[in-house]
Amino acid sequence: MTSLHTTSSDAPETAWLIATTVGDQPNAEVEDSLRELRALADTAHAVVTGETLCRLRTLHPATYIGRGKATDIAAQIQASDVALVIFDDDLSPAQGRTLEKLFGVRVVDRTQLILDIFAQRALTLEGRLQVELAQLRYLIPRLRGLWTHLERQRGGIGLKGPGEKQLEMDRRHIDQRLLSIRAQLKRVRQRRAELRRGRRRHGWALLTLVGYTNAGKSTLLNRLTQAGVLTDNQLFATLDPTTRQLQLPNHQPCLLTDTVGFIRKLPHHLVEAFKATLEEVNEADLLLHVIDASQPRVEEQIASVEAVLKELGAQDKTVIAVFNKTDLDRGQHQSTYLADRFPHSVRISAITGDGTTTLCQIIEDLLRNRVRHLHLKIPVGEGRLIASLHANGKVLDQKVQGKHLLIEALVSASFAATIDPALICR
Repeated sequence: MTSLHTTSSDAPETAWLIATTVGDQPNAEVEDSLRELRALADTAHAVVTGETLCRLRTLHPATYIGRGKATDIAAQIQASDVALVIFDDDLSPAQGRTLEKLFGVRVVDRTQLILDIFAQRALTLEGRLQVELAQLRYLIPRLRGLWTHLERQRGGIGLKGPGEKQLEMDRRHIDQRLLSIRAQLKRVRQRRAELRRGRRRHGWALLTLVGYTNAGKSTLLNRLTQAGVLTDNQLFATLDPTTRQLQLPNHQPCLLTDTVGFIRKLPHHLVEAFKATLEEVNEADLLLHVIDASQPRVEEQIASVEAVLKELGAQDKTVIAVFNKTDLDRGQHQSTYLADRFPHSVRISAITGDGTTTLCQIIEDLLRNRVRHLHLKIPVGEGRLIASLHANGKVLDQKVQGKHLLIEALVSASFAATIDPALICR
């Protein structure tokens, strides 16, 4: 793929979308993928002026879609004043270069488009580092044999991140930058591990929201915790994770973390780059799989999320299937027959709040064995134990009775095992 550039204007770029179906692949599946590509392009602030669905017997190694088909599309593109072409699949560097010559405009594949959106949405240092790591790993094979330095680049779809910083470095410098990023992300992971250890000492359960992008995870986080995080009807509205405290009906405190949404054809190196963030998935006591039950191809979205969870090694985690958007007729209908596939499921509307009380009750039931609800009678001289209760649990009530303190507290089962049974009121 040749070096990319765009004009200095901030005007939206015009785009032509291309999706392919090979052999007997169902058309409906490809058309749904094309709709998703259209949503991705809109999220990247591109204006889609045309699209093509190519039905192929086999993929062509030089042009992916075949030279004849590419020539036909080129004529349509040149008549439409298009600035770039976006493919729904990943292209090899050679295919990208050949197609750019045939089309006379820039060519961006699905991975490049997703990376661009991530670059736009990353707000924290951690997020920006993870995006840059993924972008550099994507660029490395496209530099080999083409040039020794990245050209100076300005903004545009597929260009944000390293190019936008006007980096000029050869492969050796890129490798050095990768080492630096990985070292910084390692420190991020160590800080996260320290925080998790502290939370464990307090007996807090760790809950993580996972799901397809735009399924309503951030809306649910706001509903349960009043987090006030950004919600938007666009793909990847949330990129940087947010953690908030959630108190269950039995007063047990939990920590609920929102994570980046998954998507079909999620690039493997993107998952690798976001391992620091996605560790929250592996460390969780419970996963809340938020599912947009109103989606026409909801089962494919469920399968995509489960595939990523397997890649992360989290396929054996306890999962609550949270069927969202059941305030819509299709959501209500589809959630009814899908719920039987999951040991634990609940139907909700994160917008209206319907079903969220039931969700919290299910969470409480699944976590019941993690905590003990104790009534203790402790001599006032046992200051160390009293302080430890406050540090490692949640004190619900405390009263003075003569030379004793009557304490009602929620503590982890492991901490409860360290308490002298004689202090526990039967």
